[in-house]
Amino acid sequence: MENQKVVILDFGGQYKELIARRVRECGVYSLIKPYNTSINELREISPIGIIFTGGPNSVYLKESPKCDPAIFEMGIPILGICYGMQLIAHMLGGKISACEKSEYGRITAAVNTESALFSNIVETQNVLMSHTDKVIELPSGNFRGIANTKLCEIAAFECPEQKIYGVQFHPEVEISENGTQIIRNFLYNICKADGDYSIDDYLNQQIEKVKDRVGNKRVLLGLSGGVDSSVCAALLSKAIPGQLICIYIDHGFMRKGETEQIKQVFEKRDLRFVHVDAKKRFLKRLKGVTDPEKKRKIIGEEFARTFEDEAKKYDNPEFLAQGTIYPDIVESGKNKSAVIKSHHNVGGLPEDLGFEGVVEPLSGLFKDEVRKFGKLLELPDSLVYRQPFPGPGLAIRIIGEITEEKLDILRDADAIYREELEKSNVKADQYFAVLTDTKSVGVQGDFRTYDYTLALRAVRTSDFMTCEYAHIPYDILTKISSRITNEVHGINRIVYDITSKPPATIEWE
Repeated sequence: MENQKVVILDFGGQYKELIARRVRECGVYSLIKPYNTSINELREISPIGIIFTGGPNSVYLKESPKCDPAIFEMGIPILGICYGMQLIAHMLGGKISACEKSEYGRITAAVNTESALFSNIVETQNVLMSHTDKVIELPSGNFRGIANTKLCEIAAFECPEQKIYGVQFHPEVEISENGTQIIRNFLYNICKADGDYSIDDYLNQQIEKVKDRVGNKRVLLGLSGGVDSSVCAALLSKAIPGQLICIYIDHGFMRKGETEQIKQVFEKRDLRFVHVDAKKRFLKRLKGVTDPEKKRKIIGEEFARTFEDEAKKYDNPEFLAQGTIYPDIVESGKNKSAVIKSHHNVGGLPEDLGFEGVVEPLSGLFKDEVRKFGKLLELPDSLVYRQPFPGPGLAIRIIGEITEEKLDILRDADAIYREELEKSNVKADQYFAVLTDTKSVGVQGDFRTYDYTLALRAVRTSDFMTCEYAHIPYDILTKISSRITNEVHGINRIVYDITSKPPATIEWE
């Protein structure tokens, strides 16, 4: 029996993946579809509910995205968020106007708890607002306002008879108090969800999909050493035991001791583990390259070419597997999103690989969901909960040209930093060191030095789409700085990054 489904229609909102994640956390399977998905496709999916995302446009712009009006005749519960709410009102005859004063950030809202959408929550709460337009007149019929703020009289509305609801704020983000409960109310009070989805179910579905697609053919996976590719390898070895050729391309950009750990874990799995020493090959390609995007593209291409060379040794396996996860796709500009950075496994690979197809069993998952997969697949905690690490590795944590000397410097400094933080009580979800291309004068002993500046980064985040910097006590930073400058030759200055995302990214490139 198939799981119940909720469709998230994407109108260009930056939080669409968070909506999908929240729905799944509530025990309902979610699908993200473009705003112009046809009625026939929606009927084929047969969702129990539809959620309209936010978006950057005004409903009055000619080029603004709009759905097929027939959606409102399907009799399926609909929840509009931000732009989604405005679009519903606009398409059903209501009026939208520019705000006299826009609302951004944490705003206090009063909600009508008699509404099924707001049951079991307090009447006054903080929510995240981010809008320059607002609904000023509701569609005719039984529509009524069910929330307001100081500057927005209609901050939410409902029409229970048509099962149509809208909220101007963003319940999917952590800043919105009771946001998850509001989504849960929509799913269970309005859509009448059974809660028949779990991460265990999704894992079993992906295993069956891999079996059906691959059959008895072989799969080649480039194991980068990160959580994503490792979980992908574990899943594939379970789905198609003995058919996976797992190639670990040792590009020389791994952290200290990681190559040995990867070998120990996967040599025990039902797969063929191949260790390829390609350090010199990658360094040669990257000689003189300083631009981070070029680094990513070159490393992705070199991975592909190395795969080609290795595949020839095994009579060309039919499928290529990748550990692509959903944030990779979002940040690489898929689904009409703005390009933040490219990922070596999304759009950076040459088209002439010669494989029959690509297998990406993790492409609909967020990092926390990938880790849950890892636990279910019985990977060791040291790997499942390891610090996130980009596919290109230390290559993008070195600003400027990459050299073997810089790699050695960063590898040793990063190991000290991670060791000291792990011994402390500092709460951080990701932390790493960056070797900048800035040199400055220093004094060590009785000698003048002219060495590199090392930047330290530590962040708190739940979704890796946004983050705040971690507050590391001065005494710990002092100890870290002292150890690195004394134990690692080539560094004489340490700085700590206190920038959030946005405006920065988590990584430095």
